[in-house]
Formats: sequence, C-alpha cells, structure tokens
Amino acid sequence: MSFSPRQQGAITLASGGLLMGTLGVFVEEARLGALTLVFFRCLFGFLSLAAYCAWKGFFTRAHFTRRTVMLALISGVLMVTQWVGFFDAIHRTSIAVATVVFHVQPFWVVLIGAALFKERLGADRLGWIATAFVGLVLASGVAATENLQGHTRYLIGIGEALVGSVLYAGVTLIAKGLGELRPHLLTLAQCAVGVVCLPFIAPLAAEPIGAMQWFWLIGMGVLHTGLSYVLIYGALPRLTTPIIAVLLFVYPLTAIVVDALVYGRALSLPQLAGMALIVVASLGVNLGWPLLSALRPGGRARRHAD
Repeated sequence: MSFSPRQQGAITLASGGLLMGTLGVFVEEARLGALTLVFFRCLFGFLSLAAYCAWKGFFTRAHFTRRTVMLALISGVLMVTQWVGFFDAIHRTSIAVATVVFHVQPFWVVLIGAALFKERLGADRLGWIATAFVGLVLASGVAATENLQGHTRYLIGIGEALVGSVLYAGVTLIAKGLGELRPHLLTLAQCAVGVVCLPFIAPLAAEPIGAMQWFWLIGMGVLHTGLSYVLIYGALPRLTTPIIAVLLFVYPLTAIVVDALVYGRALSLPQLAGMALIVVASLGVNLGWPLLSALRPGGRARRHAD
C-alpha cells in the first residue's frame, strides 16, 4: 500500500506525538533530579541529532551566521530552563497534569506576538484564549482543591509547567525568526547549551546512576529528542495548518493515557473537560473559528460576506 505525501506526513507527525507522549515514563523511571535528567537528555540528544545532521549534510557555513548563532543560544537557555521546570513539574504533579498545563503554550505565543508586533487580536481570538485558560484551571485540578495550603508541592509543579509553557512560547517566537536555520540545527544548539551549562549548576557526581537508569536516560536523548524531533520536523512541511493543529494534540492525549495505564493516575472528569476546552480553543485560534463574533446579531452574515 502506497501513501500520498500528505498521508505520510500525517502518519509521521502522529508517530512523533505518540513517542513524545511516553516521555513522562522515562522521566519517572529514571528517578533522578530534573537537572541531571535534562543534562543527559541534552547530551544524548546532541549526539543523536549531530549524527543525523552530519548524515543529511546540514552542517554548511550558510546556516551559521552571527545572528542565527546568537538567537539559537538564547533559545537554548529558554529551552533548557523549561525542560528542567517541566521535568520537575512531572515529579510534583503527574505526567498528565504537567503535560496538559504545558500545552497552553500556543496561547502565550499569540499573546506575546501581539504585544511585540502590535498585532490586533480581535474578539474571537481573545474569546478562545479566555476559554483555554478556563480549561487550564479545570485541567490543573486547582479548582477542585479545597485546601491549597496543604498542596504546596502540587501548586509549585503547576507553576513550573506554566512558566515552562511561557518559556517555550519564547523559543517558538525565536524559531519563527530563524526561518533560514533548519529546526534540527536549532535543537542541536539548544542541546549544546544544556551540555555546556548544566554541569556547572548540578555537578554530575552528585547523584549515582545505576545500569537501568542509563537505559531511561539514553532513551530520553535518542528517542524523545533525536528520533521524535526528526519525525516531527520532517512531517510539518508536508501538512496543512488544520491537520498540524489537530495532530499536535496526539502528544498530550497519549501522555494522559500512558499516565493512567502505567501509574493508575487517571484525570478526573473536570480535568478531562478542561483538556477538551484547551484542545477546542487551540483549534479555534489556529483555524480562525468564530466565537464571540458569531454570537453578535448579524455576525455570521457579516463573516460570510467578508
């Protein structure tokens, strides 16, 4: 059976999302601190991506201007920091909760982009963003927590995932300004920042590492940083925006299922409802669905007339 380029792209992007959805298990099973986990993810991710980029012939002088290198290094600091926060958030909350909270990142991109580039958001986009943050409150489980003082560890984890989503929005905006730089090389530079900087923050001798732990660490680098990014980046040029917008949610949905199956930590109905709101709002923003404008008298008629 032969597949069209678009079908191949959809299968590849979905495969990358499914693979990324298992990342939390590797984080949990490695049983190491977030700084150590991120260092080895960067190390093995760097080695695997460097091998791929060399094989594909991506290392050309044209890709490495002073501007691209500086922006890539700045994005590396943001990316490595958000990885540390996200991994620690998984330890403090759960795989599903941390992943769902992190996936409000597209809305930060819209808001930050509007602030930086003076873009007009419009009533519909603002409505979808508000919907997403209502979903965030439900999905995080904070709304159902009666005594917040007794859940300090959990709340710190929610905060880390949320800050991580803001940092990743910054990475996304920088990546948009580096259209001439292949995304594989950008990720390679980000991993290089982690390899160079993190040993100064968390000495590697601080935590002894067992044989089985090496399996999880190598897996995070090779599978969830090397292979998954190659799959995702390779698929995006073949797909339209609507298909990408839908398939990007394979990752958080897989993480929710994996957390429930492996650790028995299923989300509650309000949390699942929150996740659904985030998914719908994300599709609404990306695909330009009407929301508030459709509720106004004559709103739909004007929209069709436009």
